[in-house]
This record gives sequence, C-alpha cells and structure tokens, in this order.
Amino acid sequence: MVPDILLSVLGTPQFPDFVARSRLPSMHNSRFDVEAGGLMSYGPSRTSAAHRTAYYVDRILKGTKPADLPVEQPMTFDFVVNLKTAQALRLTLPNDIMLQVTEVIQ
Repeated sequence: MVPDILLSVLGTPQFPDFVARSRLPSMHNSRFDVEAGGLMSYGPSRTSAAHRTAYYVDRILKGTKPADLPVEQPMTFDFVVNLKTAQALRLTLPNDIMLQVTEVIQ
C-alpha cells in the first residue's frame, strides 16, 4: 500500500488515469482514493474516528486535561472496493473477499 502523502506529492488527480492506463490494481488507505478510481482501500473508519474525536473534544471542553485522556487505536476498519475499476482491470474478486467488504462503489 502506498501512503496517501506519496500520492499527493506525485499528483493524485493523475493517479486514477495512470492506474487505468497501466492496468495496475491499487490498494489505498482511504475510501476517497477508491471513489477516484482506485481498486480498494482498507483503513480506519473515518466515521468512527470522527465520533471519537468529538468525544475527546467534549471531555476537554468540560475540563479534562488532554494528558489525562488515554491514547486510543482504531477499532473499526473499512474495506471499500470499486467494482467499476475491478471490471476495467478484468478482475474478479473472490467471494471470500467480497464478504468482508464494508462498502462497494459501483
């Protein structure tokens, strides 16, 4: 998996076109890259992270010192697949993989 920061340095807007021309399957850590034409992503759930962030902001605004709050690691992950990209690459994803997908982009 190539980190998103590297893709932003390389020019993310051209990345989906490069992948399509090269017929390369691509794995990302953000669903936004899959919406832009990447094949699949697996990474921490942005929705869960936003909820936990709101919880931490609430605790801090109510007077808890940030140093007193525990460090948390993500517990929920999203596995997103772009079926249009899979079809363009002539890939058939096995059912075992599709059963684990949390979101399919058509």
